[in-house]
Amino acid sequence: MADKIKSSYKFSKSFYDDAITQGKWWSKLYFKLLWGGVDDNEIARRVLSWIPDDFKGRLLDVPVGTAVFTTEKYRKMKQADITCLDYSQDMLEQAEYRFRGTGISNIQTMQGDVGALPFEEGTFDIVLCMNGLHVFPNKGKAYAEILRTLKPGGELLACFYIAGEQRGADWLAKTVMTRMGWFTPPFDTANDVRQRLEPYYDILDFHVEGAMLYFRARKR
Repeated sequence: MADKIKSSYKFSKSFYDDAITQGKWWSKLYFKLLWGGVDDNEIARRVLSWIPDDFKGRLLDVPVGTAVFTTEKYRKMKQADITCLDYSQDMLEQAEYRFRGTGISNIQTMQGDVGALPFEEGTFDIVLCMNGLHVFPNKGKAYAEILRTLKPGGELLACFYIAGEQRGADWLAKTVMTRMGWFTPPFDTANDVRQRLEPYYDILDFHVEGAMLYFRARKR
């Protein structure tokens, strides 16, 4: 499964940004027909708005992907200590290229596995997880590692695909995205996510749009 994920994101690196930002006609049609017309750009904007531009703490972005949604935000966050991690070296290289192009100097990038994060307990004030939790093979480990590396009072900000909201999206996830290695079952429903969060977090925001969930939760 790990090799399939790496190869799938290597294959998609030339069109990944256009796909998730609806930068081409085909990606706009794809989101309209199969994702309930949800706008990933707007959801990303809302999630990132939960982080103040003058944030001074430590932030982990996992998976960073190509940083297509986050580069402009990070350019404003000059006082933050940002770590960007991704399992795909191809995605990471594109993120690094973007960061260099905007002169951002307060970011450390690294290849790694969310299921075995190389950080001490309570390292981060914020963990940002955009378009990742539907990809991670072992979602239980991912949630556990994020929880472990967050400080008490730290926040998990996330957005990702959830099952049970859009029939077209569920079909696509099972028959195309999983086979290609871009998504990894089993997929959580909104209620599954609440059950994962509620024992450990106070849920501050929780929104479902189309087949996408985005939330903000604070570790107790």
